[in-house]
Order: sequence, then C-alpha cells, then structure tokens
Amino acid sequence: MTPRRQLVVLVSADLISNLGTRISVVTIPWLVLVTTGSPTKMGLVAFAETLPYLLSSALGTPWADRIGLRRTSILCDAGSAVAMVVVALTPWLGFAPLVALVAVAGALRGIGDRVKHVMFRPVAEAAGVPLIRLTSAYDGLSRVVTLFGAAVGGLLIAVFGVTEAILIDAASFGVCALLIGVLVRPPAAPTPPAQPESYLSALRGGFSYLGRDRPLLGMLAVISALNMVANASVAVYIPVWVARELPGPSGLGLVLAAFSAGALLGNLVFTALGPRLPRRLTFLIGALVAGTPRLVALAISDELPIVLVVTFLSGIGIAAVNPLLGVALYERVPPELQTRVIGIAGSLAFVGLPVGALLGGWSVDALGLTPALLTMAAACLVITAYPLVNRASGPETPARPAPVATR
Repeated sequence: MTPRRQLVVLVSADLISNLGTRISVVTIPWLVLVTTGSPTKMGLVAFAETLPYLLSSALGTPWADRIGLRRTSILCDAGSAVAMVVVALTPWLGFAPLVALVAVAGALRGIGDRVKHVMFRPVAEAAGVPLIRLTSAYDGLSRVVTLFGAAVGGLLIAVFGVTEAILIDAASFGVCALLIGVLVRPPAAPTPPAQPESYLSALRGGFSYLGRDRPLLGMLAVISALNMVANASVAVYIPVWVARELPGPSGLGLVLAAFSAGALLGNLVFTALGPRLPRRLTFLIGALVAGTPRLVALAISDELPIVLVVTFLSGIGIAAVNPLLGVALYERVPPELQTRVIGIAGSLAFVGLPVGALLGGWSVDALGLTPALLTMAAACLVITAYPLVNRASGPETPARPAPVATR
C-alpha cells in the first residue's frame, strides 16, 4: 500500500475511533438511565470516562514508547472493544463494575488517541503531505465527527436498542484496530537505547521538555482557555441566554450549529491557505476571534441574528488554532519525545473542558448571566492576547529548543 493510502487509512481509523467515543457518550449514560433511573449515576459514569482519558493521555505515553506506537494503538482499540462488549452484555454486574469498565475504556482511548496522532507525522512525511495541511484537514473532519457523533448514538439507540447500540460502538473500535493492524506500517522508528528509561524518567523528560518550550506552553494556555469558554458556553451560557431571551428552545440548536458551521468553513479555507499564511499572526487572530467576541455578543445583545453572526465568525476563527498547535508539536518536538509531549499537551489543552463547565455554572449562580459572560470574556481576552505581548509564545518558528537530558 502506498504511503498516501496508509495516511488515509490511519486518519480514517482515528476518526472511526473518535466516532465510537462520541457514540459511547450517549449510549453509556442512557444504559445507566434505563437500568438505574438515576441522573446522578449518569453524571458519575460520564466523569469516570473523561478523567481517565485525560490522565492516561499524559501518564500512559511512556509505556506506549516502550511497547511501540502501532502495537499500542492496536491493543488499546481492541481493549476498548472488549470493554464495551462486556458493558453491553453484562448489565446485571451492577453499577460499580460498569464504572470500572468505562474508566478502563476511557484510559485506553486516551493512550490510543495520542499514539495515533504521533504516527500521523512519519506517515504524512512519507506520503509527502504538508503537516499543516494534514492537521487542518484532520481538525475539520474531527469537528464533523463531533457534530454528528451524538446524533448517531441517539439514532442507534432508537433503531436497535441500547444494548445493540453499545455493541455497534464496540465494533467501531474493533474495526479501528483491524485497519491499523493490517494496513498501516509507519516508517521505522529510531532504534531505542539498549537500556530503556524507567517510567518516571521518561515521564519527567516529557514534562521537562514541554516546560522549557515557552511557545508551546503559550499556545496550550490559549487553547485551554478557548476550550474552557467553549464548554462553559455549551453547558451553561448559551442555554441560559436562550431561556432568558427567546420564546422557545429552538434558538439553542441554531447557536450551536452556527459555531460548527463557521468552524467547518474555516477548516476548508485554512486547509487550502494554511501553508501560505504567517503562523504567529494567524494563530493570534484566530484565538482572539474564537473566544471573547461570542461571549460579549451574548452579554450585550438580545437579538438572535447578531449572536448567530458573531458565533459563526468565532467558529471561523477557531479553525486555525488547533491545526497550528498540531503542526508546532510535530515540528518543535524531537521524534523520540513526541509521544510523551503530545500526550501531556493534549491533557493540558483538554483540562479547560471540565473547568469551563464548573466555572460556567458557578459564575452564573454567583454573578448573574451578563456579569458572568463579561468576566469570562475579559479573562479569555487576557489569555488569548498573551502571544501578542510576548513574542516568545507564538508558533512562528519551527526551531526546536535544546534537548533536555532525561536521566
């Protein structure tokens, strides 16, 4: 198989795995609801899947380096498939085993997602595909999966029932493992040292390297802030604004769809133009447009068309941010450290999601909607403008910092 086709298979496998994750976000809580009737337990299950995902993304990657990226990806997807089959076929085991199985599946997916992303670089280089074009196209396709994944999960439950829907979810992970196991052969990695690093030494090396790379840390702070705004908006701000300003709930779907539509359009444009755009300026403009304006629009306007337009433009802005972080990680981090650094970076970027949901609810209860929106907008502006006042935090140069000793 040609390198370009291997790249298509690798990206497709990752997107199938992502789709399975989105489906499980719907099917597993629904299983809990129909078997226990408890919304609290639904929340506990969702938490049990998310927290291990974030932790394993950072803490599990040294083992992936030792086992091998391709082998780790296959094992993690196969393990996720087995865990989902057990969840579907043994609901009589009780709630505690269900939580444990979901946590195991979340941890496996955290490691599996990171190692697939590390494999993108060598396969793309072998295929002659520019990294910035790959990261932009992948970001757009991931948004499509995110947009429709929950709907697919709900449709599967409606058509087949919750048990069968979870089994289909398990099959998606099995397909991913099969695709990579049979069709993907990344270029040979550098020969590992005769005496491999200890787990703690390898993990410390990843944290040390990232801690010394100020441009990457600045980008991660910006993206974490944008994730915080996004989750606070989806979970709290937009629903509360719609309930306060509009006669019905239909506007909620319109606002969320406006952001997704803007992001998809932005991804198409950035995929075509990204290699020719100045990276630092593009990242800065995208970050400034993506976060603060949508909060300010909700705070100062009660007109749905205005909110939709600003939200759509914010979606266009976000389309440049994640791809530029991805290509910066590929270009700045040495290959031998990429698994660890990309895993840690993913956890830092995603930490804004649970923080945003908590801060969103607390701020509205404590301050009211409009003050909460303006306060969050000001905080987001300060963080996203940081690269403007500190030139060392931009993604302009691909030069790597000096290697950091890990022993």
